[in-house]
Amino acid sequence: MSQAGRLAESFAADFVGALRRIAGTRHVFTEPADMAGYLTDWTSQYSADAVAVVRPADAEQVSQIVKLCASAEISIVPQGGNTSLAGGGVPSKGVASIVVSLSRMQAIRHFDEAGRTVVAEAGVVLETLQSYVDERGLQFPLTFGAKGSCTLGGNLATNAGGSNVVRYGNTRELCLGLEAVLPDGSIFNGLTGLRKDNTGYDLKDLLIGSEGTLGIITAAVFKLYPKPLTRVTALLSMASVDAAIRALNLVQDRTGHSIEAFEYIPQPVLSAVEKAFPVLKSPLQGPVETGVLMEVGSSRLSDAKTDDDGSNQLATELLAIFEELMETGDIIDAVIAQSEQQRADLWRMRELVLESIMAYGAAYHFDISLPLANVSWFLREMDLTAAELGFETLTIGHLGDGNLHYALVSADREAWQDLPLGEAKARAFELLKQLNGSFSAEHGIGQSKLDVMRALKEPAQLDAMRAIKRALDPDNIMNPGRLVPAAE
Repeated sequence: MSQAGRLAESFAADFVGALRRIAGTRHVFTEPADMAGYLTDWTSQYSADAVAVVRPADAEQVSQIVKLCASAEISIVPQGGNTSLAGGGVPSKGVASIVVSLSRMQAIRHFDEAGRTVVAEAGVVLETLQSYVDERGLQFPLTFGAKGSCTLGGNLATNAGGSNVVRYGNTRELCLGLEAVLPDGSIFNGLTGLRKDNTGYDLKDLLIGSEGTLGIITAAVFKLYPKPLTRVTALLSMASVDAAIRALNLVQDRTGHSIEAFEYIPQPVLSAVEKAFPVLKSPLQGPVETGVLMEVGSSRLSDAKTDDDGSNQLATELLAIFEELMETGDIIDAVIAQSEQQRADLWRMRELVLESIMAYGAAYHFDISLPLANVSWFLREMDLTAAELGFETLTIGHLGDGNLHYALVSADREAWQDLPLGEAKARAFELLKQLNGSFSAEHGIGQSKLDVMRALKEPAQLDAMRAIKRALDPDNIMNPGRLVPAAE
């Protein structure tokens, strides 16, 4: 071995030894078999080696690890539940880095019944927090399909969305404060839980959505909400997307903005789910031009009051609205869940859509958002473009907040190689620009959208992001090559 090789090996041994002194030998992995689950993202598209994987126990250990990496010029990849769809939580090829997994930091530190807040660490699984809060008579409304494995730190780092954004907002709107370790190793403590605190720049909002490029979020204080006393879940067949949006606004007006979810599920997607999971069948009659899974929840006693026929006031009110919309032709058919099992079955169809699309054939997934008034315009124009270029489309979305998961697909995997994907993407992004849309709604930028970010983000915005990155992380050790594309 050369002298340089011996020096490199000695340095690596010293560095890993220092990590073990900080976090404990059992919580530092260097063997390929032990690291494997941390080095490849959920989509299997992004994978690279790391010097080590380390699992710190608390913010102080994270601080020491960051200081060690800064002195050793080793990059840091923060990781939560590793459910990213954009490659933001795994190492990059050719970069000497460690993965800092927050999976040991699972404490729920404080529950404030009076203020309706909870303080939880970054490694807490979303579903775990939901259950904890539910047992105490409240709810934490952030929810999506990965709730059983994603963690709060990752939710915050990507500003995750999900199906309840239409009522409660993204993760940013649910967070009142953070604890985080900054790139110099200092610990920022903002866990006061104050709803009003105008004392300077809001570092919380800067760190949320930064995908680990400005620091490592270690804990947060979240808003909690009353649990609905009653919920009504319905699968609707609508005449068009515009009819669905009219229904959205009418129900919001009549129920005091009580829609919790308003999910777009058209017939091609329903058919894909039924093909992938034959035990699941849509209860709607005939082809569904525009399918919508709607859920309305209320904590008002009057809405939960039961009528003589056994239905409650909220269900009665919604039924009357549906009948009105049927008379106008906006609703073609409607099925209301009559039990918790029926509700669960409807949601299972929605939550299995991604797996169904992946089983359908080769695909490219857009995660986009549009002003509600422009959603139908985009779908009409882009569907025509896709068909012209030889693609099929499978589209779902959180229609209530304008977020579409638009997939270009081909049932023939061999034919996929010959389809003009580059042209289809370019035309989709140009149409989004014309319609004031966004090319990234809730999945983040990660590694997958850096080129799109560079091409489509306003230059002044990119320059400001780069300036912030340089100011807080001058040595570029925090998740480099993510979110912020390098200047050309």
